[in-house]
Amino acid sequence: MPKVLRRCPWSEGVSDAYLKYHDEEWGVPVRDDATQFEFLVLEGAQAGLSWKTILHRREGYRRAFANFDVGKVARFTPKRAAALMKDEGIIRNRLKIEATISNARAFLDVQEEFGTFSDYLWRFVDGRATQNRWREQRDVPATSPVSDALSKDLKKRGFRFVGSTILYAHLQATGLINDHLVSCFRHREVRGQ
Repeated sequence: MPKVLRRCPWSEGVSDAYLKYHDEEWGVPVRDDATQFEFLVLEGAQAGLSWKTILHRREGYRRAFANFDVGKVARFTPKRAAALMKDEGIIRNRLKIEATISNARAFLDVQEEFGTFSDYLWRFVDGRATQNRWREQRDVPATSPVSDALSKDLKKRGFRFVGSTILYAHLQATGLINDHLVSCFRHREVRGQ
């Protein structure tokens, strides 16, 4: 009889793409700026929406935002932003689109100051992923002192759509915080990366 994998409950029963995201990406430590920028865009787009909504539009976001090339996005003009308001492959919210462009510019400033955005971000967890040991989904918080501090610092640097809840989700997604439940097969795998 094949072994049944236990997963975080939020990942099951939504879609194959959702399950694949949980099994292969969520919580894996990310140290490259391209992926950090992608998740910053996607998590900001999620504000007020479900992750399912954004995940299923991920390819649309890649196409609309130059495959998450931060330098290119930083050069988007108001005309380009207006054109994105007609793009059905993304969430057509003017504030979120404009925030993505201005966040790209702020992202470049952080790179200039710290070498990489990833280096800047990982400082908030002293360079090592936080290994939580949650047993129940209801125990996983929506924010933390780290996401609070990061949110405050990014806002000071001009970033938008970077509230503590959005950033906690970002930290989870990019593996700075391992919030897979201890019963989930990915908890141990991610911890070892």
